[in-house]
Order: sequence, then structure tokens, then C-alpha cells
Amino acid sequence: MVPPQPPPHHAWLKADASESAVHRLAEHVALKLAAGDVLALHGDLGAGKTTFARALIRAVLADADAEIPSPTFSLVQTYTSVRLDLMHLDLYRIGHEDELLELGLDDHLAVGAALIEWPERAPGFRAPNRLDIHISQGTGADERTARFEGHGTWAARLGRLAAMSDFLDANPPWDAARALHLQGDASTRAYARLSSDERTAILMDQPRQPDGPPIRDRKPYSRIAQLAEDVRPFVAVASALREAGLSAPEIYAADLDRGFLVLEDFGDRVFGREMVSGTSQAELWRAGVDTLLTMSTLTVPNAIPLPDGSVHIVPVQDHEVLGIEADLLAQWYWPAIHGTPIPECAHDEFTRLWDDVFARLAAEPKGWVLRDYHSPNLVWLPDRDGARRAGLLDFQDALSGSLAYDLVSLLEDARVDVPAPLADTLLAYYLDVRRATQPGFDADAFRFAYAALGVQRNTKILGIFARLAMRDGKPSYLRHIPRLWGYLARGLAHPDLAPVRGWFDRHFPEAVRQAVPDLPHSKSPSQ
Repeated sequence: MVPPQPPPHHAWLKADASESAVHRLAEHVALKLAAGDVLALHGDLGAGKTTFARALIRAVLADADAEIPSPTFSLVQTYTSVRLDLMHLDLYRIGHEDELLELGLDDHLAVGAALIEWPERAPGFRAPNRLDIHISQGTGADERTARFEGHGTWAARLGRLAAMSDFLDANPPWDAARALHLQGDASTRAYARLSSDERTAILMDQPRQPDGPPIRDRKPYSRIAQLAEDVRPFVAVASALREAGLSAPEIYAADLDRGFLVLEDFGDRVFGREMVSGTSQAELWRAGVDTLLTMSTLTVPNAIPLPDGSVHIVPVQDHEVLGIEADLLAQWYWPAIHGTPIPECAHDEFTRLWDDVFARLAAEPKGWVLRDYHSPNLVWLPDRDGARRAGLLDFQDALSGSLAYDLVSLLEDARVDVPAPLADTLLAYYLDVRRATQPGFDADAFRFAYAALGVQRNTKILGIFARLAMRDGKPSYLRHIPRLWGYLARGLAHPDLAPVRGWFDRHFPEAVRQAVPDLPHSKSPSQ
């Protein structure tokens, strides 16, 4: 058993909540639930613990009609969901708290979460990451008061939960909306689908990110790479894209300071899922290219006004941005493959070769670069027309740079195979349209930029996937590594990239490229 913990670091009181409000509170708590968590439900008989517990379990299961039996006599019920396994315990009839070991609670918390009614029957059990929930009678007969106390990592999460609840309360009709967890990406952002009557929306929860450790010129990686640190860039870029007639989500409500947005819901038809459902990849990717062709006609503003009177300065994809991204391979993928840090001579040559490439790319005309323009961030909207058929997501890191970047992001999708014949056909289509409609367009220069930025981007992603495995304990991305090497071979075939190709051939021969590394979880580099 875990020894008693210090007092909670954060507490929150929700007074006189109706039954439907208690349901929503449970759904909000479910959004923040993680493996290793214990939710301890306190309250007298009839206080509403079971109502709260059933609402929370249904939210985790994403099934509003799920049958949730009481564990009063069985002591425990276990639920399995795509997102999280959940153990529901009722300790009212427990003889001794040592029985928790027999129920397998400690083992379960290694991979799932637990919801415990009558936790005071096991006073010696105090999980480190615990949320104590005290439910009592409210002022009215049908009202309840809920008091929350967060311990361990729940202290910060409870503060965020309270801020989210306040934000939704201030923005009807979303104050009365159901909230169900949505699977996010590899970032720190969290998402939920809100449902109110016949209307749905997406809640984005993105607290401002603190700077990481300085890695170069006393600046952290996020600042060198020009990554968004709060929701302001997303709001600004969404506004610019919508004004241009593209399908960026409308923003229904925003708290720019605390980092909450309620967004238009494009649905679940992301490109990758649509392929599995049978929609032609060629049709989907052609729609994505059509959107990029429209974007190629746009002028990127230097600054975009925001609703609070501030402005977002659009960053530039310069030599420094491209260089720090490519260096992720040296910092993370090299040691993952070779077992040692990259030698100084190999690193210096790598940097010098890329410096030459970036100097040539600097002459490329600038336009919008959404940066993560690939299948997870594109939603199929077949009821719309032309360039609006691709719904745009995850563009908060957008900047001004080479238009080839987003095209190669799409045609060399890190998570989905894009066959070379399809990529070649769509690249030729893109070039033909721009040649026909944009006098002075230099197709040869664009082809070089396409090849060079494809190599740069896939080099970066090799480093990111290694970092996700080693630093963040997310090894699932490693399965994409052979695909990345296939794309790298396409780009490195450009004759003007022969020096870069030589470096890769010497340090990452073919046998290494096709191996998926078995990476240990560690905290080695600092980026």
C-alpha cells in the first residue's frame, strides 16, 4: 500500500448542481483521467455517488446507454475501452483494506484507472495521483454539491478542469453540452466533442506551454523552431484561412489567455480513416492538392489581428527553423540507432551540407506553410466544393515559407503510404496548374525545393519519432520509420542533393534504414 500523502495542492467546489450538471461534471473529470489515477468518491448513502460514477464510466466507454451494474456485492467491476481500462470498486462490504491487493488494484493501476466508492473503508490506501470527490446534498432537494481535492498530478489537472468548466459555463449553449474525449495527436493539446441538442462542436484545451531548456543561443527548441506556445496563432491563422474561402474551423468561443477554444466540428472523416472506409486515396489527395493550389495564390500577412486587440506576427520558415528541425535526427535518431552521440565530424558535415541547401531555398517565393499538412489533419468534406473539400486542422504552427513544404508533407505522408505513381501524378498536376495560371512560376526550382524539403521534413520526423519513444514513452510511432526511409530515397534521388545523399549512405546504410529500432525509454537529449 502507498503511504499517506500530504494535503491536496488544489481544491474546487461546485455548489448546488442539478442532476444533469452532475453528469457533466463526471464527463469533465473523465476527460482528464489517465492510467494510474484513483478517483475516490465520498458521500453518505443517497448522496449521488452512483449517479456520478455511472456518468463517468459511460463517458470513458463513450456509450451513453451502457449498462453499469453496482459493484456493491461483487466489490469490483472492470471496464475496457479503446482509451483506458477502468476498475470500479465499492468498498462498503470490504473486510480489510488488504483485500485491495487480492482484487488486483495495484496491478490494474499500472495500466488503467480506478473509481472507488467508500474509500474511507481503506484508510491506508492513498494513491499518489488521486482525486477525492466529496458529494453532498445541495440547497435544493434535487441539487448536489461536489467538492474536489487533487493530489499529485491531479493538483494541476484539477486547476485546469475548474478553468475549463468556468469557460464552458460562460459560453452557452456549451454550458449544457455533453463532453466526450477525442483522441488527440502527439502534442500537449487535448480535445473533446461537445453535444448540445442537435449541435456539436470541438473543445480544444491548450494551456500555454512553458519554455523548455535553452539549447542554442540561450533559446529553447520551441522558440527556435517557431512553434506555437498558446492558442493565439491557431485563432489568427484560422481567421486568415477562412477569409480566403478555405475550410478552417469557425471559432464559436475563445479564452485566449487560459487556452480554451470551442471550434466548428468537421466530423470524423479524416483522410486516413476515409481510405479505410473505401474512399479513393487519389480523390482525397487530389482535394488536398486543390487546397494547396488555392493557397499558392494567397499573400501571407505579416501580422493578423486577434479578438482581444493583440496581433499575431506570422513567423518565417528561415534557415534557423529548418536547421534546428533537421538536427533532430542528429540529436535523437542517431544515438537511437548507433548507441552513441553523433561524432563531431559527422555532425559538422551534416550541418554544412544542410546550410548549402537552405541557402539555395532562401530564394524560393514565400507563401502559407501550414506545416503539418497530412492525413491526420485533413477532414473529408465532400458536401463542399473545390478547395473547401479538405477541412484544415492543426495549423497553429503555420508560417511563411516555401510552398513546396506542404505539398511534400501531403504526398510523403509519414503515417499513410502514398505510392510513388500517385505522388508523381499529383506533383505533375500541381506543377501544370501553376505553370498555366501563374506567369513566372519556375517549375525546376520548385522541384528542387520539393525534393530538398521532403528530405528535410522526413529527416526531422525520424528524430521526432525517436524522441517520442525515448523521451515520452510513445514507441508506437516507430512503426512508420521504414516508410520515412522510402520517402527519403525519393527525395535524395534529386541530382542536386547528391552530397546529402552521400552523407546518408555512409552513416545509415540500407540495412539500418529498414530496421525499426528497439528504443529504451530514456531522457537523454534536451530538445
